[in-house]
Amino acid sequence: MPAKSKAQQMAAGAALAAKRGETKKSKLKGASKSMAESMSEKELHDMASTKQEGKPKHASS
Repeated sequence: MPAKSKAQQMAAGAALAAKRGETKKSKLKGASKSMAESMSEKELHDMASTKQEGKPKHASS
């Protein structure tokens, strides 16, 4: 599933890096922390690889 905002895409990238062991999981906060715990590496990769062009900074609720 593609990211709906730049913030979501960046959080997925941070969670993916932690899941792969490139950064420490203890450094994660908020959305990226919950993403790392609840999503698979493939799901995170799909969301993190979304292009930021044309996306809002934050998704509206």
